[in-house]
Amino acid sequence: MTFDMPRRYTDERDFLPVRFAVLTVSDTRQAADDRSGDTLVERIEGAGHVVAARAILRDERPLIAAQLRDWIADPGIDAVLSTGGTGLTGRDVTVEAHRDVYEKEIDAFAILFTMISAAKIGTSAVQSRACAGVAGGTYLFALPGSPGACRDAWDAILAPQFDYRHMPCNFVEIMPRLDEHLRRK
Repeated sequence: MTFDMPRRYTDERDFLPVRFAVLTVSDTRQAADDRSGDTLVERIEGAGHVVAARAILRDERPLIAAQLRDWIADPGIDAVLSTGGTGLTGRDVTVEAHRDVYEKEIDAFAILFTMISAAKIGTSAVQSRACAGVAGGTYLFALPGSPGACRDAWDAILAPQFDYRHMPCNFVEIMPRLDEHLRRK
């Protein structure tokens, strides 16, 4: 099974860099062996975006949620990509921490990610609980902890959606309106 994503770009728009935070959730990883975090940083910077923050935290729901809230409150961060803790074991609590802070969930991200994963790893894709949402005008994505899953999510979904030139629509063009409900009186 293959899954090809049509991509269209326009030359009528300039590239706009997005400021990302990268969070690795793991009880065992450290900066020296954080291959998934490194994969995301390489892809983010390779696309011309900025890595504004990076951290590694244990699989503890309150710690993860607190870090997400700190980055949501930081005007220098537009999007957060976390890696790890999206599986089915008892220690996998990243999805729950993300959902603790979401204002809106981006349901189609999980569906599309599962389709892309299934094309590569078959029915094992059912074990991922990758998810995405928005809070305080910040995009939040919870990705599995493997470098391959991070590559798949970035290359097939996030890279085009975080490119302002991607058509017919993309995440960048609606960023200014993500928190409009907070600005209404």
